[in-house]
Amino acid sequence: MRAAGILLPVSSLPSPYGIGSFSESARRVIRQIRKAGQRFWQILPLGPTGYGDSPYQSFSAFAGNPYFIDLDTLLQEGLVTEEEVRTPDFGQDDESRVDYQKLYENRFTLLKQAFERSEIASDDAFRKFCRENAFWLDDYCLFMAIKDEMGGRSWFEWPDEIRLRKAEAIAAWESRTKEQADFYRFLQYKFTQQWCALKKYANELGVEVIGDIPIYVAADSSDSWSHPELFQFDEDHRPVAVAGCPPDAFSADGQLWGNPLYNWAAQEESGFAWWKERIRFCLNLYDIVRIDHFRGFDEYYSVPAGAPTAAGGHWEAGPGMKLFRALSENPAVTPRSIIAEDLGYLTPSVIKLVKDSGFPGMKVLEFAFDSRESSDYLPHSYVPNTVVYTGTHDNQTLAAWYWELNEEDRRLADDYAGLSPEMTDRERNLILIRMAMESVSDLCVIPMQDYLCLGAEARMNHPSTLGGNWCWRMKEDAFTDELAAGIRRLTQISARERS
Repeated sequence: MRAAGILLPVSSLPSPYGIGSFSESARRVIRQIRKAGQRFWQILPLGPTGYGDSPYQSFSAFAGNPYFIDLDTLLQEGLVTEEEVRTPDFGQDDESRVDYQKLYENRFTLLKQAFERSEIASDDAFRKFCRENAFWLDDYCLFMAIKDEMGGRSWFEWPDEIRLRKAEAIAAWESRTKEQADFYRFLQYKFTQQWCALKKYANELGVEVIGDIPIYVAADSSDSWSHPELFQFDEDHRPVAVAGCPPDAFSADGQLWGNPLYNWAAQEESGFAWWKERIRFCLNLYDIVRIDHFRGFDEYYSVPAGAPTAAGGHWEAGPGMKLFRALSENPAVTPRSIIAEDLGYLTPSVIKLVKDSGFPGMKVLEFAFDSRESSDYLPHSYVPNTVVYTGTHDNQTLAAWYWELNEEDRRLADDYAGLSPEMTDRERNLILIRMAMESVSDLCVIPMQDYLCLGAEARMNHPSTLGGNWCWRMKEDAFTDELAAGIRRLTQISARERS
C-alpha cells in the first residue's frame, strides 16, 4: 500500500483561542488534507503537558490534554458564555505561537465554570465513560486533584502517607478532593467526546489518524504514582535508575531524560497487562500508533538515579519480542497498526527486533547527507516496509536545515538531490519532498512546515532544551486550495493518492 500523509500536531492547528483544538478549524484542515489526496493525518501525543510543555512528558499515559477541548462547542452547549470565551487572554494575539503560560493561567478557570454548570453527574453517558475508564481515570483524577492541593508539586515531594498510597490516606484524599477530581473527570469526558467526534469526521472523509506515544511515562505522572511496582523503584517508591541516552558526538554527557524505567520482570510476570491496556486504549483513539524510541524494547540505557549526567549509564536488555507476542493477542495489533520509531544508531539486535515485529521502521531524509560515512537514510537504500519523512518534530524545517549543513554535507545533498544554493527555498523543498514521495517506502509523511516552506521559526522542538518548544501554530489561511492541489498532484504522480 503506497500512501501519503501530513504531520501536523493538534496544538498547531489554527484557532482563535491560543492553541489548536477539536474545532471547526480542525475540520477545515481535515477537509484540506483530504483535498490534497492524503490518506493519513499524523499528530503528536495528545496527553496533558507537564514539564517543559512537552507532549512527551505527560501527567498520564491515558489522559487527554484539556487545552484541546473546543471552547466554541462548550459555548453551543450553553456551558460558557460568549463574553467568558472572548475575554480571557489565551495568547491569541500571536497566531503563530502557543503561549503555554497564558493558557495555564486562564484556560482552567473557564473550564471550571463549564463544569460547574454542566450537571454532568446526572449524565448517563458520562457515568458510563467513568465506569469504562476507571482503570486509569480514577487514579489520574485523584492524582491531579492532590497535585492541585499541593501547589503543583511532584508526587515525590508529597507527604509519605499519600506518596506511598496508604489506604487510609487514599480514602481521606478521595473524600477531601471529590469535587476537584470530578472536575478532571469532566475534562476527560469532554476531551474524549470531542476527539472521537473529530476522528470519526476524519475517517468518514477517508483520512486515518496516526497517533504518537512515548515509550516511557513521565516521572511525575499518575502512572508511576499509582503503579510503582511496574517501575524500577525502591521500597520507598523512589527511582533506582532513570532513562537517558549515552554520550555521542553531539553531547559529551549524553542526555538525561529522567523518566522512570520499567521493571520488565514485573511487567512480564503480569503478562504485560499494563502495556496491553495501553495499546488497546491507543488503538481506540487512533488508527495507527507510532511508538517513540522503539530501541528501548531491545536495549535501554539505564542511568543511576541522582546522577548529574547520563555519562555513567549502561545498557540493559529490554523485553524484546516477548512483549510484542503478548500484544499480538489483541487482534487489533497488526504490522499495519504500529510504526516503530527506530531512528539513530541501530545495533543488529534492534534491526532484528524491528524486522521480527513486522512493524515498519522510519527513514528521515534530513539524516541522509552525512559526508563522513555511508547512510541508511539515503533514498536508494530504502525498503518498502518503512515510513519516510523529510523531518520529524525533533528536526529543523527543511528550509532552515539546508543552510545549517556544513559545506561538505551540503555539497553531498546538492550532488545527490540536484540542489544548489542559488535555488529558492521552495524549489529545494519541492525537490526533497518529491524525493521522499517517489521513494519505495510504503508511506510518506511530510511535516506541514515543509509544505509551507517555513524557516527556523516554525521548528517544533530542539531536543534537550527547555523553553520555546512545542509552540508553532499554523495560520488560519495557510493551507490554501492551491497548496492542496499541488500536494495532490505530487501524490498522484508518486502513486500515493488516496482513492
